[in-house]
Amino acid sequence: MASSQSVGEGQVPVNCKLCETNRPIQWKCMDCSILMCGHCTDKVHSKFKNANDHKIISLKDVGMHREEMDFTNIKCLEHTEQLSCLYCSKCEILVCPTCITKVHKKHHLIEISDAYKIKVKILKKGQSKMQKSNSKMNVKKDQLNKLVSAENIKYNKEKQNILSHEKTVKEQVEQYFKELQKKLEQNHETVLISVKSDLNAISLFTNQKEDKITEVQDCIDISNASEFFKEVKKMEKFTETQEPRTKSSYSSSPKFVPGNINQSNIGSLQDDGNLSTEINISLVINNEYQTELDVITFVRPCLDQSIWISSGSFGVLQRVKPEGTNLNVMSKFNIELYGMAVTPSNQLLLSVLGETRLQQISSTGTLTDSVYDVKPFYPIAIHVVSDNKLIVGAYNPELKRSAVIIMDKKGDKKAVYEHDKHNQPLFIHPWRITCTSNGNIHVVDRISHDCGEVVVLGKVGHIINKYTGNSTINNRIFPRQIATTPSDNVVVMATESLHFLNDNGHFISHFNMKKVEIKIPGSHAFNTAGQLYIGCGKAAGSKTKEAKLYKIDIEGF
Repeated sequence: MASSQSVGEGQVPVNCKLCETNRPIQWKCMDCSILMCGHCTDKVHSKFKNANDHKIISLKDVGMHREEMDFTNIKCLEHTEQLSCLYCSKCEILVCPTCITKVHKKHHLIEISDAYKIKVKILKKGQSKMQKSNSKMNVKKDQLNKLVSAENIKYNKEKQNILSHEKTVKEQVEQYFKELQKKLEQNHETVLISVKSDLNAISLFTNQKEDKITEVQDCIDISNASEFFKEVKKMEKFTETQEPRTKSSYSSSPKFVPGNINQSNIGSLQDDGNLSTEINISLVINNEYQTELDVITFVRPCLDQSIWISSGSFGVLQRVKPEGTNLNVMSKFNIELYGMAVTPSNQLLLSVLGETRLQQISSTGTLTDSVYDVKPFYPIAIHVVSDNKLIVGAYNPELKRSAVIIMDKKGDKKAVYEHDKHNQPLFIHPWRITCTSNGNIHVVDRISHDCGEVVVLGKVGHIINKYTGNSTINNRIFPRQIATTPSDNVVVMATESLHFLNDNGHFISHFNMKKVEIKIPGSHAFNTAGQLYIGCGKAAGSKTKEAKLYKIDIEGF
């Protein structure tokens, strides 16, 4: 059978199966399975038996055509000479008239087409259940892979700690043994000096006395009495000896007593709990700041501990610095924003109402045009990956086009993600953006004024996941903001809760901000220390400017 592709591309010439001329093929009879030209369709095929009941389709629709199920020509498995005419719901088999007469007469019988629809519905339901189960297992798989990754990181860290401590202990032991040897030598020298001092005194004494002993002997040997008595008095003085005084005891060199090396002075391995995929998240408010804004639509901490906050469409942008429980306003601009981001070089990039080019505020506070122009789109979401890479979510309401654009530091577009492989739009309205270290881009796509989803793009711009909410919490979320955590997970801010996703966009956990009495949350971001800032709006009906900013310690994630 020739396909529409082979005919269209002209790889193999195909003639009309009826006239076999080179007339162009235009139609196919699905019942006869033949290709025909327009002439034969009208003049020849129409004369076939039961031609009016045949299904003839245009050649261009052949690839998209799905043949209808034929329920009229199914042979009975038991009575092969007959055709099945009904379906027995009780026995769950096709039956012919003979089957009905003999066995299934009182059973519940339905049309085969109806049975087909019922079975397809059951299969689709089971398929959906399997897909949900598979999705659940994929989440579990991602969680377990996260545990493996975390455990490997921990293992390598602890191994390095052991090696480092081993080196330190070896150095300390070597140094201690050197000190022992030095101390032993010092004690040894002290002992020798003490003993040698007395030894020298004795040596000097004995040497002197040996000479005097000889002289006394000479006196004794004198045979002349007159000379003898002349010398004897002097010799008597020599015999009066005064021995040198020596110490009765001397200090001895210390004895070395080997010590025992054990875990108390080397270290030990301690149980650090069990691996668990259960995540218990807690938020502890560190500081609460009162602002003079209607709402904090954006919050972006800077490297110098200052913070950019904006009321978005209310038109106020401030750079503030916490001082105790107050915020000191360092600078202020009246400007309506759709998005903002701080670069590693401490510049602030802004997507401004009606501008295709991003604006920037330098560290000195000067507002100028940046090199980033996304024309014909208007920038909305901005996420800075590094000084060399920027991701922009953009939209054009007149053209009804949306895109995620990756740009380099010169402002050149390195990639534009607008359509999928079927040339369908990837996004409705890209509202907020973040990314994880594996290159996945997480986009908050605003579908309507109260509904949205998180679209996760892989490295080449293909959709690898969509997060619309968790059935155990709510059926659908309205994501407002999104941010990447220091541990490379993603936090999505919904109406009153934070949804925690892994780097592939699968749900991990959530936290209801009512637990810490944070009301009307509207924005969030992490500082370099891993603390979370949450910006809020004013209470419904309030006419005062009283939006609050919270600095939060987040635990368990």
